[in-house]
Amino acid sequence: MITTLPGDTSRLLAAVDFVKEQDTATLLPLLLPGLDGPELRALAEHCRFSHAALLVFPSDEAALRAMLTDCGLVAALPPQPSVVVRERLAVRHRRRVAELDVGILRPAVVAADGAHRMVEVFALTVPPGSDLDAIAAAERRRQHEAHVAFEVVTPDPLVLRGLCATFARYGATPDGGGYNPHENGTVFYFGAAAEAKVGYRRVELYVPGDHRDVLAAHLAEHRDRQPAKTLLRLLTGAWTTQALAAFTQLRVPDAMDGERGVDVEELAREVDAEPRNLTVLLRYLTMLGAVAEGRAGFRLTELGALLRADAPGSMRPLALMYGGPFYQSFAGLGHTVRTGQVAFEHLFGENHFDHFARDPRLAELFDQSMAAGSAMFDPVPTHPALTAAAAAPAGATVVDVAGGNGELLGRILAAHPRLNGVLLERPHAVEAARRRLEEAGHGTRCAFLAGDFADVPAGGDVYVLSRVLHDWDDERCREILRHCARALPDHADLLVVERVLPADGSVSLATAWDLHMMCNVGGRERHAEHYAGLFADAGLALVDQAPLPLDGTVLHVRKDRANPHGFGRRSPGVVRDLSRNCP
Repeated sequence: MITTLPGDTSRLLAAVDFVKEQDTATLLPLLLPGLDGPELRALAEHCRFSHAALLVFPSDEAALRAMLTDCGLVAALPPQPSVVVRERLAVRHRRRVAELDVGILRPAVVAADGAHRMVEVFALTVPPGSDLDAIAAAERRRQHEAHVAFEVVTPDPLVLRGLCATFARYGATPDGGGYNPHENGTVFYFGAAAEAKVGYRRVELYVPGDHRDVLAAHLAEHRDRQPAKTLLRLLTGAWTTQALAAFTQLRVPDAMDGERGVDVEELAREVDAEPRNLTVLLRYLTMLGAVAEGRAGFRLTELGALLRADAPGSMRPLALMYGGPFYQSFAGLGHTVRTGQVAFEHLFGENHFDHFARDPRLAELFDQSMAAGSAMFDPVPTHPALTAAAAAPAGATVVDVAGGNGELLGRILAAHPRLNGVLLERPHAVEAARRRLEEAGHGTRCAFLAGDFADVPAGGDVYVLSRVLHDWDDERCREILRHCARALPDHADLLVVERVLPADGSVSLATAWDLHMMCNVGGRERHAEHYAGLFADAGLALVDQAPLPLDGTVLHVRKDRANPHGFGRRSPGVVRDLSRNCP
């Protein structure tokens, strides 16, 4: 009987669907987050999405033909030899190249937009009982050869070098490649950026012709990225945090310029630092991309400028917070993992809010750090629930529950002059918010309420709960949501802003923040389904969700008319603390 090893057909079908659904302009930013505007257009002009690839393991040619037929693919058999993949497998599994019968097929696929693309199928023949079974099992598990590919439209060496540089600039890392004499084509492999939003972790640039001169530099960089070196870079991550924190603490960014370089001796005098030591710090920060060095000295990059106190969207407070109290408590991460106790509380003897409240300087820094990630809020004012409320003939009110210093509410009121606002917060935070919103000219349109979650006012049209629920365990989240549900009129909307864990396990800041919340706050990040369950317990329903910058998500919630009182499995308690919002 002809058989294929389990899983190959379903994997191939998934690849076919992916090729049909994607296009160049959509896929490139998913693989290279941050790529947009002119660079995206330039990249899309010089390369086009051509195929998705995977490695399958048929027992023989007849099994391969059957698999293709099951997936609606047509290709000429036998496959052509695949030099690059065969050599990669040989190195990875320490086998002789001659032992590996690897072929390549490129059946055509018509995409949803009418474009003609391919699925690139690498086939390693694994006869029944073969000792190659172990290779097949490992490759299915790790998916080393699965990738998406772009064909270079203009195979010019200068263009090719520019494409490779752009990929590197947006986080893609060299991951091998080779020249295939059978088809006279050169392949450049990259590891996708760590923040990539697709399941494929490898990217290929395919260039017709022999470009082994450019390939040599690409391969040299790949060889430099060995596991031990990578691990050393990861282990020195604490140095990065402290370098950025020291840079910020000394106010060096405020003494630098983004256009003009400055001499280290001059800079050291201005910030009261030792010149040689400051030079060492600046060179390290140059490696990180926060500083650039030229003939005139060091200057700030766009990244480093975010650490200036006067920068729009300044992240200076986060550098001081993450390099200060939270840096100290992260040393207790092992204690948290072992015992379940919050490391911050174990180190300082109290929760983070009580600790910060004892020191006005820390309390102010904490509130500032909450606003420092405000780029996440950029699209929130255009949410349909807010635009609909702003269009209401009789006017409408937005209630920001635990609204911090008013950063988000201020953005909403600025975008919608017909809306009014209510901000509920702790007394000292309310005063900071009042000052901020009055300075922005919104004071007459906003009421300020000092209180706790039990004081959520009724009668609003849109309620906002931003970066609050991740501070709490599930039971307290239910209590907070029940207070909100009781206040919500039937027509009102609730917008919950959080970092939501990706359902597919892809790289996300939410995963990092989940660790942070566990170690330092005692809270957690959650999947969308988890939030939906918490909403349901409070008599609410998740309507939809939309992505925000910095891996944020806005969850649109309304009252659930079919389940207005929740599931009733737990008796509501009282949460009387707005303090635990955490950056």
